Amino acid sequence: MARRPKTIVLDSWAVLAYLEDENPGKQVAEILANAHEHGTSLLMTTINAGEVWYILAREVSETEAERAVTDLKRLGIQFVDADWNLTRLAAGFKAKHRMSYADCFAAALAKEHKADLVTGDKEFQQVQTDIRISWL
Repeated sequence: MARRPKTIVLDSWAVLAYLEDENPGKQVAEILANAHEHGTSLLMTTINAGEVWYILAREVSETEAERAVTDLKRLGIQFVDADWNLTRLAAGFKAKHRMSYADCFAAALAKEHKADLVTGDKEFQQVQTDIRISWL
């Protein structure tokens, strides 16, 4: 039987795949459904939510970006603000790896909560010895 995580962190790559109905988005939908079925916490940093917002605002519209963020909250994804502890963890990842700062926050949140990070972004290969990653 596969290990079931107590907490799942979603990065912007995974969320955008889900929102834009891409192939990996189907896996994200299954992960969300399983999380709800088993009472698994779903987390995302406000930094990563902002990344989703600006990408959708730029590619589609600000109205669609607002709708998407509202939908994420309705899906039960809890947005976590970046306090100093989370920021320090993210900065540590950024100091050691060639990753976007937003991705460092997703990795930091996964580390802080001992959670599985759901992503398909290859950038996270650099930190897969530091956190658990559920690859899409």
